[in-house]
Amino acid sequence: MQLKYFYIAFFILFFVTNNKQNSSDSNHDIELITTQNSYVAGEDISLQFKGNVNASVYLLCANSYGTIIVSPSIENSITSFQLPQKFANKSGTINWQLINDSVLKTGTLYVNPQPKIKAIETYIGPPSIEAGGTDYTMLVTIPTDPLDNPLADSTKVQVKHQFINKNYSNDIVMQNGIAYRNIYSEKEDGRIIISTECLDLNSKEYDVNVVPAIPTNFEIDYNRIHEYADGNQITTFSTSELKDRYGNTVSDGTFVNFYLTNSKGYKSSTSGLTINGIAKAKFLHPDHEERYDVKAYVEGMAESNTIVIFYKKAIGDFEIHFSEDKRTITVGPIESFMNQRVPDGLNVSLKIFKNDVLDHKMIKETREGFATFKLNKDRFPKGQYNFEFYAAGTTKSFSTITYE
Repeated sequence: MQLKYFYIAFFILFFVTNNKQNSSDSNHDIELITTQNSYVAGEDISLQFKGNVNASVYLLCANSYGTIIVSPSIENSITSFQLPQKFANKSGTINWQLINDSVLKTGTLYVNPQPKIKAIETYIGPPSIEAGGTDYTMLVTIPTDPLDNPLADSTKVQVKHQFINKNYSNDIVMQNGIAYRNIYSEKEDGRIIISTECLDLNSKEYDVNVVPAIPTNFEIDYNRIHEYADGNQITTFSTSELKDRYGNTVSDGTFVNFYLTNSKGYKSSTSGLTINGIAKAKFLHPDHEERYDVKAYVEGMAESNTIVIFYKKAIGDFEIHFSEDKRTITVGPIESFMNQRVPDGLNVSLKIFKNDVLDHKMIKETREGFATFKLNKDRFPKGQYNFEFYAAGTTKSFSTITYE
């Protein structure tokens, strides 16, 4: 029984070894007779073999654009494989394998771009950089042949750029299909004009804006018609001309915040955008005597000095008239610093207390110098009330007003 298994194993080993030998002999019988392995894009590419090759053998080709299988053409014991023209038009490396049930032969072909130029693709970014000499834009250029292949490495590309009254020219070379150069800003702001040239073909014109750097600290001031707290006129705050550390005026539209702190520590703000480096902002006069500390900021970048501005009391005493039933109360006329009646819209408030507890608060706006309050019988029934009137920083009180 053991002898039987020995003979079976022997015959299996003999068969496998003989089959491998035949395959190896078959590979040795196939010869590549095409000696050329380097082509120019657009040329016909054909591989020819002689030997034990039949119609069941195919050529598998792969490059960076994909993989194809080419069928054979057999004539006079010569087997030819003609690569499609679109495949041959692309520069790069083509790896091929001659296959049937197994790989019979392998090799590599090289397709070089044509030595002439058709177009220059150029990319630039970012489109805006900061003045000062540390920020830069990158130019990437790809000269291509008539078949849209990048030109060969080491092809020279000339980069030209102009800034203010200075002209520059630099040579760079193609590497890995592209050529690039970093173009740095200078201390002045302005516009850089850029173009490229390769093999006597020029690109179109490109431009990059060099914008001012971040602003430095600045000064602020104010302007107003008068100094009275009339709640009507406008104070205009303005900055000095904002510049960066290189003396460039900052870009229009730079946002400036003005923060005002009153005598009680309460804060308010107003803001403006720069035009020709100067920002202006408006502030409505308060309706009562007040002092403000004002400071401006370009948030996270620069700040101003602090200025102090005072508003004088514009409105002194005012009259209050009760109707016969005391339910219609007229405040006024309220007069300003030149004895003129205050503009319409000045707030006058009335606080009504009952049993020394605030019961109600009413606010009316002046019209032609007067403010009128009407007390409804349902809301304010019989009883005694205390009144407190407030207008433009002046308070007047009336106690023990009795309603029947």
